[in-house]
Amino acid sequence: METEHQSRIHANCRNSACTIDRAMTSRNELLVKSNCQPRPSRPFRPMPDTRQKLTIYDIAQLSGSSPSTVSAVLNGTWKKRRVGEATARKIQEIAAEHGYTTNLQARGLRRAQSGLVGLILPVHDNRFFASMSQSFEAQARERGWCPVIVSTLRNPVEEIRTVETLISYAVDYLFIAGVTDPAALSEICRAAQVPHIYVDLPGKDAPSVVSNNYLGAELLTRKLLELMPQVDDPTRAKPYLIGGLETDFASAHRISAFRSTVLELRGSFDEDQIITCGYAPGSAAREVSALCDRIGGLPAGLFINSIRAFEGIVSEFVHLPSESFEQSVFGCYDYDPFAAFLQFPVHMVRQNSNQLIATAFELVDRGVTDPVLIQVDPELIPPRTVYSGPFSQLG
Repeated sequence: METEHQSRIHANCRNSACTIDRAMTSRNELLVKSNCQPRPSRPFRPMPDTRQKLTIYDIAQLSGSSPSTVSAVLNGTWKKRRVGEATARKIQEIAAEHGYTTNLQARGLRRAQSGLVGLILPVHDNRFFASMSQSFEAQARERGWCPVIVSTLRNPVEEIRTVETLISYAVDYLFIAGVTDPAALSEICRAAQVPHIYVDLPGKDAPSVVSNNYLGAELLTRKLLELMPQVDDPTRAKPYLIGGLETDFASAHRISAFRSTVLELRGSFDEDQIITCGYAPGSAAREVSALCDRIGGLPAGLFINSIRAFEGIVSEFVHLPSESFEQSVFGCYDYDPFAAFLQFPVHMVRQNSNQLIATAFELVDRGVTDPVLIQVDPELIPPRTVYSGPFSQLG
């Protein structure tokens, strides 16, 4: 029960006429003088660790090993892969030192299907991959699956992080399209016992469905050689290929078809007719500008490898007068309907993204798990140019 003295103190506090000595400035002294209880202090909560989680790419760099070797050591399959014991021990020590832990086998254990099916893509801002994404979603929903689609921005670290995350959510199946390191992802999927399939670029441990890049490039090259005008200058009279990297699966097949077809129909071929500058628009723009400076104008035939490289080349062509295109023919291994608004005709190869995805789902439906490789033929699209005026009038 509250004493009379305590009641008087509390009443005085409520009336802002507390008899506490105002000369005392210490909070604890005020509390004691007023006979009030101090506010309990908040429990200490450490700030969350915002540091990025170590990946197998980080461990690979620290150990001097490949990502696939690191993955094999961490998931316990290194003996089967014939990785040396010293290498395995070094990787394990680095992983332990940096607190890297993984339990993909536990992640892969599922009491029931989740109903999720995943697709990882390199980018979204590409007509080919955007179309693939739409087809994937439609095919997944037809089968009662909930589609999960993620872009990894052509970043190998993000590819691994994305696959590990999707596995942690117990995806029933994983579609892998256009990744930079299929071997590293296959190790993770196998360790977690997650069925997977490759689209666009092949893998070695699971079914793969890809475009017939050789056929598409051969068709386009033959069309360019058929339509190339006669040019007196021998350097300008040659067809050239710009874009891509010969180390890439798709580009390697396209370049091989270009080289073989030119050699077959022209009887000679020079390696300077192939300019591998990657896919970035800026690189392609610089290379086509340098080519035109070197040969004194546009080549009689130009094979542009990918729509991204095509964007860069068109940005360079916008400064040229209309008559510059009269003695040249152009082809692009990719398709975009907006090419119809250019002032010069462009023959384009359209990859059948819908059929790629449909074929992949058919393999899933049939339970195919062997590393078969199925190629889907692309289509050669004739020019659909509807505009012939100068570029300046396009705004």
